[in-house]
Amino acid sequence: METVETVDRASGLSGRAKLTLSYAGFLMLAGALLLAAVWVFLLRYVPERALIVPGSTGVPTDVFPVRSNLLRVFAPRAAAVLVILLVIGLVGGWILAGRMLAPLTRITDAARMAGSGSLAHRIGMKGRQDEFRELSDTFDSMLERLESHVAEQQRFAANASHELRTPLAISRTLLDVARKDPTRDRGELVERLHAVNARAIDLTEALLLLSRGDRGDFTRERVDLSLLAEEAAETLLPLAERRRITLDVTGGAAGTSGSAELLLRMVTNLVQNAVVHNLPDGGTVTVHTEAYGDTSVLRVENTGPQLPPELVPTLTEPFQRGTERVRTDEHAGAGLGLAIVHSIVRAHDGTLDLASRPTGGLVVTVRLPGPPP
Repeated sequence: METVETVDRASGLSGRAKLTLSYAGFLMLAGALLLAAVWVFLLRYVPERALIVPGSTGVPTDVFPVRSNLLRVFAPRAAAVLVILLVIGLVGGWILAGRMLAPLTRITDAARMAGSGSLAHRIGMKGRQDEFRELSDTFDSMLERLESHVAEQQRFAANASHELRTPLAISRTLLDVARKDPTRDRGELVERLHAVNARAIDLTEALLLLSRGDRGDFTRERVDLSLLAEEAAETLLPLAERRRITLDVTGGAAGTSGSAELLLRMVTNLVQNAVVHNLPDGGTVTVHTEAYGDTSVLRVENTGPQLPPELVPTLTEPFQRGTERVRTDEHAGAGLGLAIVHSIVRAHDGTLDLASRPTGGLVVTVRLPGPPP
């Protein structure tokens, strides 16, 4: 009970001591009220002088006691009863307070371990569902979410460091080669350095965009997803034509509230992923928007290779690629496309669902709240 009995700086009493005094005080108050009731409803009606009731023969048959005599006998015993109640209240209250506060000890120990960096510990409180059990379960759920979030951030930091290190290492290698071989074609070196630096800049901008989506610090305005879908399709149409992929936009208006810039990036990333991760020739991409009551829906469906079911849930993790991190061309990206989409959707209080198509490809469904009245 060391944790629960930590001395409070303001009052100088621990929580257990406060509860003990509360229990004892309540018991003393109840005893005092009971004795007061005896006085009010019994002793006050006892006469102050002796009262003798004579019988029919003149011989006294009844003698009523005097109030002072009763008080002289009653008062010490009443005081003894109050002392006994005080002792029982203090001892029993201390024991009961310890039992009542025992769950808080486990919760405090778990909080202390979490504060020291150990998030794997769980309280796992058993027993009936009461306030302490509810607090324990809530704390365990919080620890589980924190552990998952920290693990995700650690993976993200490791992957980001690796991805940013790669172009820097390539640049250093190219410069070392150029320094050792002055006769090397400078034009080729400049082009390769430009491509590597452009990739590093794109990756950095993607990381900043992902961080911005996670923070959710943007001004909300009314946005129509159907207009964003048409703009993204128009921008990516040349890429789709080069790959001989049919790109269609269907559906109607689907209004929502949020950042037009972030939502446009969300739609663009989805359409670009659908175009890039498609069949080599003759594939299709369908972008559909519609509104269901208070929900606006954006659905992007594409043909492509078969995706293992266990791979689909991991596609929204940063630096995860459906092609198992193999860059097939200049449009393979850094593996942040769907991670950025997920971050933007979450910042707009929406949901993101991914499902593999039986014939190959992916169906991505975004559901966002409709605009306020």
